[in-house]
Amino acid sequence: MEVQNENSTPQSNPKPKDRTALFIGLIVALLGVLIFLYYTNDTLEKEKEAQALELNKTLLQLDSISSQLDSKILTISQLGGEIDTLLKIKQQLETEKKQLLTNQSRQKDLMASLKDRVDGYQELLLAKDVEIEELKKLNEELLTENVELKTEKQQLNESIQEINKAKEELADKVAFASRLKVEGLKVFAVSDGGKEREGEFRSRQVDQLKITFTVADNKVAPIEGKDLLVRIIAPDGNVLFDVTRGSGSFIFEGRELFYSAKQEILYDKNSQLVTVFYKKGSEYATGSYQVEVYTDDYLMGKGSFLVK
Repeated sequence: MEVQNENSTPQSNPKPKDRTALFIGLIVALLGVLIFLYYTNDTLEKEKEAQALELNKTLLQLDSISSQLDSKILTISQLGGEIDTLLKIKQQLETEKKQLLTNQSRQKDLMASLKDRVDGYQELLLAKDVEIEELKKLNEELLTENVELKTEKQQLNESIQEINKAKEELADKVAFASRLKVEGLKVFAVSDGGKEREGEFRSRQVDQLKITFTVADNKVAPIEGKDLLVRIIAPDGNVLFDVTRGSGSFIFEGRELFYSAKQEILYDKNSQLVTVFYKKGSEYATGSYQVEVYTDDYLMGKGSFLVK
């Protein structure tokens, strides 16, 4: 009978049931890790997606506020309001948008701080709407006042123009009324012997012409010296003219006319008789002669005589 050695150690081989339990435990632990990682990743993805949506929403709000700021800056500027504050806020807004897009690590914190600021921006825009309405009302009042002032100025100018026109018309009437007139113009042929013949005479009977007329009284005319210019017009239309005998020229209605003789008088508003002599120095052609008397720039009167 074989005796078993007391000092011998029995083999410790694992039982199949123990290995199966260990394997199942490992699988369960691995599945747990996988499930944890899956849900953790899913949560992160959802958070990223929510953050992306929030970022997009925030950017849209900032873009909208920025556009409204541009519109209000332009409107207030056109209405003459102060826009420095709005320009600074617009610059700050653009800086925040840039930071939001470029600073990924602080994006979440920036969005959180911008949420409160967006409400402030909205309130500012509403306040500017009120300011714009007030500016519009003020501009309308100023426009109305400006229109009224322009109307008053136009009416005043029209009144002044009417007054000036009336003054000019009155001055023209006074100037016309103050014109001197010649009355009773007569022409005499004075012979060498001093005999006078009136109106019609022969050339041989004329040594010099004697022209007489009365300058009528005129209470409107000023008291002043006057140059009376006498034109003697021959039958052929030429003016008897001799510089050595005092003839000259003057301007009448924009053209130069010649005169035969000149007589100076001092007019004192009363009628006065004037006599003018003219010596031709040669024979007179036969025919009808015209005599015209001018002063200043107007015709005072005229007459005629006949040489046979």
